[in-house]
Amino acid sequence: MTGDHYFTAEPSEATAGAERTVEFAAGGHEFRLRAAGGVFSADRLDPGTAVLLRKAVLPGPGLDGNLLDLGCGYGPIACVLATVAPRATVYAVDVNARARALAAANGGPLGVRVSAPDEVDESVGFAQIWSNPPFRVGKTELHALLGRWLPRLAPDGVAWLVAGKHLGGDSLHRWLVDEGWDVSRHASQKGFRVLRITRN
Repeated sequence: MTGDHYFTAEPSEATAGAERTVEFAAGGHEFRLRAAGGVFSADRLDPGTAVLLRKAVLPGPGLDGNLLDLGCGYGPIACVLATVAPRATVYAVDVNARARALAAANGGPLGVRVSAPDEVDESVGFAQIWSNPPFRVGKTELHALLGRWLPRLAPDGVAWLVAGKHLGGDSLHRWLVDEGWDVSRHASQKGFRVLRITRN
């Protein structure tokens, strides 16, 4: 029995299994992405991610800033962003090496820049940050993750997060407000909250 999780930095080869294909539609486009075991939601598009891509306001083709997919997994959000906003520079970060390899395979042809968190230059800011954050790492690590990346949001930027109510979405909303962010519940669907976050 392995102790690997989707947030394991170097998942063991035993968890990979056969590579599979995840198909979904978002932003008026069809996607077929490569996935494998040991990464987040490898068998289907995660329901929270699906709600985020359906309910949040996707960037338009005229956007040319930097976009971030935080905790990218095999890259579904990054691939959607790169497709609907081809002039933007899309960064995708994940601690999981297998996830990064898959995200690079899926998003590389679209120009997605995939890296480990420490590999993104500190000077890079983001017009938008998108994330289905890893609640299962625990509240302390989740808060540290968001506390590291949200301050890199541009002054007029926006972050879109999806949070399951049963995973603590409402408490995350309150924490973000306490941290000084302007947070609104943009949408709710299937037990998920889509949060829109901007600077006060």
